[in-house]
Formats: sequence, C-alpha cells, structure tokens
Amino acid sequence: MRHGGQILVDQLKIQGVRRVFSVPGESFLAALDGLYQSGIENVVCRQEGGAAIMAEAHGKLTGKPGVLFVTRGPGATNASSGIHVAKHDSTPMVVFVGQVARDHRDRDAFQEVDYVQMFQGLAKWVAEVNQTERLPEYISRAFHVAQSGRPGPVVLALPEDMLSATAEVADIAARAEVPVAVAPETVGAVAALLDEAARPLVIAGGPGWSDRAATDLEAFAEAQGIPVALSFRRQDYMDNGHANYVGDLSVGMRPGLKRALDEADLLLVLGSRFGDITSNAYARTPGAPGPRIVHVHPDPDEVGQVYRPDLSVPAAAPAMLAALARLDGTRRNDRADWTASLRADYEAYVQPVETPGAVKLEQVVLTLQDMIPEGAALTNGAGNFNIWLHRYFRFSRRNRYLGATSGSMGYGFPAAIAAALETGRPSICWAGDGDFQMTLNEMSTAVQHGAQVVVLVANNGRYGTIRAHQERAYPGRVSGTDLAAPDFAALARAYGGFGAMVAAQEDFAPAFEAALASGGLAVIDLKLDPEALTPGQTLTEVRGF
Repeated sequence: MRHGGQILVDQLKIQGVRRVFSVPGESFLAALDGLYQSGIENVVCRQEGGAAIMAEAHGKLTGKPGVLFVTRGPGATNASSGIHVAKHDSTPMVVFVGQVARDHRDRDAFQEVDYVQMFQGLAKWVAEVNQTERLPEYISRAFHVAQSGRPGPVVLALPEDMLSATAEVADIAARAEVPVAVAPETVGAVAALLDEAARPLVIAGGPGWSDRAATDLEAFAEAQGIPVALSFRRQDYMDNGHANYVGDLSVGMRPGLKRALDEADLLLVLGSRFGDITSNAYARTPGAPGPRIVHVHPDPDEVGQVYRPDLSVPAAAPAMLAALARLDGTRRNDRADWTASLRADYEAYVQPVETPGAVKLEQVVLTLQDMIPEGAALTNGAGNFNIWLHRYFRFSRRNRYLGATSGSMGYGFPAAIAAALETGRPSICWAGDGDFQMTLNEMSTAVQHGAQVVVLVANNGRYGTIRAHQERAYPGRVSGTDLAAPDFAALARAYGGFGAMVAAQEDFAPAFEAALASGGLAVIDLKLDPEALTPGQTLTEVRGF
C-alpha cells in the first residue's frame, strides 16, 4: 500500500523525471513526502510564476515535460502566466495543483477553484484526480498528451485527501518513443513543389528542434539554394552566420523580410505556426493571391487555421528535414541571386547603428558575442531592450537560446536559472529594469540551488516598449511608463551574489569577466541614456519635436 503522494512520485520516476519546480503548499503535503529521498531534485522557488517559468524553460530546453507543483487557489493563479507561455510556445509541461478535500468541493471552500474551468483555455488537457488508485492512469496520460502532436501544458488537480489516502495499484510504464519518418510520397510532393519554385523561402521554427535538425536544415538549404528565415525567438535553430540564413520573422520585422514574404513564390513552413508575427500581422488577407504554402506541423488542426496551404504535412519538422536533407544533392544555382539578395539585406541590417549614451547596447551585444562561454544558455524576457539582442547577436547551436514567443515579461531570469541547473553551465539573462523586477525575487532560488546566472539589466528607467508606443501615438504625454528601480548591484550582493554597475562602455567587459569569475549569481546594471529608445530611433525622433 502506498499513499497517493508516493504513487505520484513513483510515476514521475518511471517517466524519467529528474527535477521538479515548486512552491510548497499544505494541499500537496503527501506529494512532498513522496519526493523525500526520491532522488528527484525539488527546486524550491519564491513565487509560483517564477516556478512555472522554470518548468517551462526546462521543457523547452530538454524536450521533455517540465514538472511543476503549486498549491491551490493563489498558487495556481500565480502559475497561470507560465502555463500560458507553455501553451503559446508549444512546450511540454505537466502541472500538479493542490485542491481542497473532496468533501469540501463545490462549497466555495477556502482557496477552492474549479481548475478545469480555469485552465481549459490555457492547457491542452485539464483534469481532477478523485481516485487514488487512478493516479498512474492520469499521470501516464498527462505525459503522453503533453508531448504528443503540438506539445503543451497539462494540468492535474489533486484533492488533498485523495493524495493522502492509500491504495494498492500497479504502476504504468512510460510510453516507448518510436522514430517517426515521413512517407516517401509526401516527401516527393514537397520536392515537386520546390522544384517549381524560383523564389522559395523556408520559415523554420516550432517545438522539438535538435542539433541534427539544424544540420539537416543547413544541408537542405545549401543543396536547394534556398534562403531560410527563422520564426520569432527561435534564432538558435540555424547558425546565423550561414550564407543561407536571412534573418528572423519577429515583432518589428525588418522591411527586407516583409518584402520577401510578398515576393516569394513558395513558403515552406517547417514546424512553426503561421500566425500573426510570422505572417507580418496577417498582412495578406486569407484567400488573396500570394505565394504557395507548404505547411509542415505536428498538429493537423494547426495547419490552415488562417492561411490555407497548398500542401499540409502533419509531421514534426525534424522528421521532414531528415528526409529533405537526403534529396538530390545537386546544388541549384538558379536561386543564387534571390538568396544572396536576402542575405545581403540581412548583413546590412545587422551593422551596428550608434545610439546615444555612454553605455551603448549595440556594443554590449557585440562584446557579449565575443565573451559568452561555449555552451552557456542565453535567455530574455520582454521589452524593447530585446531589439538590440535580436538584431545584433549571431545565434548558433553553440549557445542555446530561450525566449518566450508569448512575450511574457519576467521570463528571462527564471528561465536562466532552469537552464543553468540543467546544463551545469553559466546562463546569461538579457533583461530590462521593468522586466527583471517582475521575477528578481528568484535570486534567492538561484543562490540556494547553485545556479550560475549572469543578469545584464538594460536600465532606462521605464517600461520601454509601452513608452515607445506611447510616444508615437501620444507624443510627449507620458503616463504610466516611468519606473523607479532599486540598486540592482547592491540587491544582488544582498542575496549573496556579485553585483556591478556599468556607466561607461569600457567598463562592461571587465564587469562581465568578473561576473563569470564569481561562479554564482551575478547582476550587471547597465545605465542607459533615456534617449536610446530603439536601435533606429531616439526618443526625440519618435516624438517628432
């Protein structure tokens, strides 16, 4: 006989779970007891939002579900932001939420929430486990659903008395992973459409990427002479220095890529959703004349949601790329001008544009490019400070990149902690002053669990993205976008880490070197000129007066 918490933890071990993220609560005490001496690391966080982001980042980095434990009521609502990230970013994740006892349900009891109703729009599947003996069944299904088709989050609510009750029940083995191959006829259909195209453009993104997929993508692009654009915040899916790489389809897409979406005669979308950002805010009306579309996506329900493809392939992008890389290796030169023109436009775009101030983010990014350790993860949250990173950093598989395509502020720091714990290497978090303040309490988590994270805080004293929109729409009428900030360096030292403030460009490289040498948590506060609004426009220029 085992209590429910022990049954649950035994199922996690069967699923290969090595680490979970949590904020403890009395509603799942039996699960905490099950974790005791289980061999599964429990990363104890300071707030459920940060814990949820760490679990999501773990899933994104490993391809296996990140596991999260939170308590009922406020614990679950705090965690919802990270669950939204997992849904939007197609990240496998399994969330266990404590629930009130079964005999208290539907009485509006203390911290009672109907989680099926609450999470059904944010998760792939939500259920409440009311029988202890069915825990193996529910957990087996949860891990399967989280990883199948388009991956995403699954939420299981666990009534407190169900977890503490005992039962005699058999365990369920983890599902066997079977290699998936794309049918030769399907590959032939894709190849036939490619052969007819004079100006094809590959759009690569989505979940489930790997080093093998990146190698296959480069081989395929070279052999076919095809330019490759990566979807939003998937810039490490291909070496940005490769001659066939032509940029990322991001928020504020560069004009040359906007033109390419119109001028291409075939779009081969590999793994990415063809949504608002990738399509340049649905610039072309669905059904209007435009390029032919081949859409490869693991979820057949995703394909054709907005733009009807000429050919849809319900498969994971890496499986399709493995087949495409084996196509006739004869190099096609008739697309050379098309590819070269897009590459030249990209190279021109990433030439540094000088911005105002003694600390210049374009120079910080270039220095970071030279100094970032091999194997270090690079993460970011949300804010206009990211424009410099996306524009000037040359991503590759030598450094993993974790960014929330959902645009969640506060994402980068918890994600960096999860990455550092998983890789055993330093993680670099690119943050803004408003962005960092949303989750900086997790500095305590980083120190407690020994995660080496270096945070670079772009400190401009404002919510920069909203300020930029505000100045364009209502110039000079500032409302609700100014920020007060702590002494970030002193705060890092108070948590037991390294802290430095950089007010001159020449001080950044020594500060970054010292931060890495500290071996633990480190924060570098970059004092920016408020005029530096974006790489291309100053505050005065945006205002127009």
